[in-house]
Amino acid sequence: MTTRRRFIATVAGVASAALLTAGVTTAAAKPSEVAHHNSPKPTVVLLHGAFADGSSWNGVTQRLQRDGYQVVVPAVPLRSIAGDTAYLSGVLAGIPGPKVLVGHSYGGALVSQLAGTAGVKSLVYVAAFIPQAGETLGGLNSKYPGSQIGPDTTNTITYPGGADLVMKPESFRQVFAADLPRSQAALLGASQRPVAAAVFGEEIASTALAGLPKYAVVATGDKAIPPAAERYMAQRAHATTVEIDGSHLVALSHPAEVTQVIERAAR
Repeated sequence: MTTRRRFIATVAGVASAALLTAGVTTAAAKPSEVAHHNSPKPTVVLLHGAFADGSSWNGVTQRLQRDGYQVVVPAVPLRSIAGDTAYLSGVLAGIPGPKVLVGHSYGGALVSQLAGTAGVKSLVYVAAFIPQAGETLGGLNSKYPGSQIGPDTTNTITYPGGADLVMKPESFRQVFAADLPRSQAALLGASQRPVAAAVFGEEIASTALAGLPKYAVVATGDKAIPPAAERYMAQRAHATTVEIDGSHLVALSHPAEVTQVIERAAR
């Protein structure tokens, strides 16, 4: 064999060995690693309730962002269940990829109505309503004793075409935030957003899809929605339930525990 032929044979052998090695390396890659790389974390959408705004999720939002989640906290109009659902459908349409919907209080009713949105992988209810079709929030809240929301703790704001409800400043901490510092509760009460009174008598259009995983946080010190009602709705929805000794604003008083439930739903 000439020197030139020996050189070509050597190069060919090295190339073959390199290709074989590359093939073995690719085959050895763990499927779980590849799947993890190709599966982005879902976006977490946090819906606040009545008499509140997006700041009620601040402690949870900070922790989720720290853990690498994209978080969207839209301003819920609080005008009607049907109207708020339509508005939030537009918000969700602009969020690509998988989504976890989380609702607090009144926001739970909206989570149920939005459950069929493309990309939604799980639902989380935090001290929230989990209604079924044909029910009303007012009816659910009066099913068990314990709610302190009523004429003694709320004021009515009338305007042409409707009426809103707002918590009385002196009642806000007692009903919503008994486990928060007085100064923080006073700030939240001063910045609360009124809700249309009609939402509590509005019939729910649909029940959340049965096949979606559901998680529920029951706030055992809740004075807005009775804990017994929260347990009843969670059990009926076959939700994985976690009980936390907190007020109605449990996401603010126990953000770490609430975040753990949300991240479990996101996985």
